[in-house]
Amino acid sequence: MSHSAFFYGTLLHPAILRRVIGHEGGQLEICPAVLLEHTRHKIRNADYPAVLPYSKSRTLFEQSGRGDLAPEERTVRGTFVHGLSDRDISLLDLFEGDEYTRESVAVHPLGPLTPLSSHSEPRASAPTPGDAATDAYVVPRTAPELPPLNALPTPLPAQTYIYAGPLDQLSSELWSYEDFVRENAWKWVGTGAVNEEYYVEVDRRREMDGKTLCTSIVETGNGASAAGHEKAAIVEVKP
Repeated sequence: MSHSAFFYGTLLHPAILRRVIGHEGGQLEICPAVLLEHTRHKIRNADYPAVLPYSKSRTLFEQSGRGDLAPEERTVRGTFVHGLSDRDISLLDLFEGDEYTRESVAVHPLGPLTPLSSHSEPRASAPTPGDAATDAYVVPRTAPELPPLNALPTPLPAQTYIYAGPLDQLSSELWSYEDFVRENAWKWVGTGAVNEEYYVEVDRRREMDGKTLCTSIVETGNGASAAGHEKAAIVEVKP
């Protein structure tokens, strides 16, 4: 089954998306897109952002004295990706963890779909921490101009990851992809990556080809324990 998703944070970086799904994404198509009536926030002590429906995030702006946002400010720019497999989605769920829930949304495309492969250029060597911000895999930093909201193209269905953590971990300051690329992308991709712990569970699951281990304790019915039974651990591999 083929899936579509809307990415708005670290997964906007094609190299990070490839790293998570474990392949070059030859079947994927992408285009810039916008999600309405949501806002994207900085999370305390984190490089990645949180997105919330404005109905929930409005409190953050009221507490900061900013007041109600204009409709144009209640938008999240990101990337629409089409052609993800069931396995890709499973790995993305692991990468996002229990801090987010995957939900269905409608996003407006801001350009034509193009192959993900067209957003990469061969490199003679892996990027270093010093040049990661100019990595050829990075999506264009200048987003297309946002049309009037009443003139947006027909929305497309997609899955996205909505923040499920406590609001007190969020700032009313909006997260910037441009700042992430400039200041923090090197931590996530390339030879100097230091945030490898975010990939550990994804890599483990991929190595098991999408299977999980289920461990249960059973009584064997013989032995010399106090109850006349011994216990044994049964490990079962499940898809």
